[in-house]
Amino acid sequence: MTEIYDPISIGSLKLKNRIIMAPMTRGRAEEGGVPGDLMVEYYSERADAGLIITEATAISVQGSGWMHAPGIWNDSQVDGWKKVTKAVHDKGGKIFLQLWHMGRVSHPDFLNGELPVGPSAIAAHGETYTKFGKKAYVTPRALTTEEIENIVGDYVKAAQRAIDAGFDGVEIHGANGYLIDQFIRDGSNLREDIYGGSIDHRLVFLLKIINDVVVQVGSERVGLRLSPTSGYNDMKDSDPIKTFTRAALLVNIFKIAYLHIIEPVSGEGVPEEPVVPHIRKVYDGVLIVNGGYNVDLANKALKNREADAIAFGVPFLANPDLVHRFEKHLPLNAPDFSTLYTQGPKGYTDYPLYHK
Repeated sequence: MTEIYDPISIGSLKLKNRIIMAPMTRGRAEEGGVPGDLMVEYYSERADAGLIITEATAISVQGSGWMHAPGIWNDSQVDGWKKVTKAVHDKGGKIFLQLWHMGRVSHPDFLNGELPVGPSAIAAHGETYTKFGKKAYVTPRALTTEEIENIVGDYVKAAQRAIDAGFDGVEIHGANGYLIDQFIRDGSNLREDIYGGSIDHRLVFLLKIINDVVVQVGSERVGLRLSPTSGYNDMKDSDPIKTFTRAALLVNIFKIAYLHIIEPVSGEGVPEEPVVPHIRKVYDGVLIVNGGYNVDLANKALKNREADAIAFGVPFLANPDLVHRFEKHLPLNAPDFSTLYTQGPKGYTDYPLYHK
């Protein structure tokens, strides 16, 4: 019976277990979105995971929009990430960088006064934090077709920079209400050109990004994350099963390293009709799932062939030695959510390892 402790091949990588560290924004980058020593310590402490997927990392200034989040658009950021990847590799770990464009849920305060961009001029309901305090989302500017092509190019350049920084691969962030997700779902995409309308047209942006990134760095170094039923960032779709099953089917063409789906199985947000089982039927590659799993639920999913690996988010926050704790059935540290996005080591690198 397959369990989370069993090895697995993802792309050309041999992972020592099926415990994936999910991407989680932590807001600890230094000035200019440069990873510093705190991030080196944080990620290297978690190198026992089969694969680490980093926090969302902006591919460009235009794609940024989160306080103290890292980037991958310039040499200083690449140099910072090199220290992270070396530290993880020195401990025998594997690590992918998650590529991020925030789209409409950025804010002019991050963009030198310019409007954020999206597939359509539809504002998300809600608020964000900028250096000037909490502010409502603004109505984005709809992208032109030429600008869309340029953003595809930004993903490609960011992917190459990630490889140059020593990453084992990249995860394209197509989830959680950011730019790619905004194109996929009909609640945020009202375009009438090749990038909007039918499901296949709304998937064109995603598929172009995957194609061009694969051409640049190789399919074995590319993963994709989607969130079919998440309402985060005011997202909605009229038929998520049809939309995301079609997406998974078309992604097969590229033979990427994995498809990563976030859909809760426990806690808040569990959908009445999950999309993951429908995706499993049509997707041919390695499927990673994420969303409220514990060891028992994870092993059950693997046993029933519902997925090939399990991503854990919250448990990794406070437990750098999570793999060891899982294997030995040890109690877990509880995360301090008040320090989730604060700066400094508190609630970031000060959680204790387990000692008997």
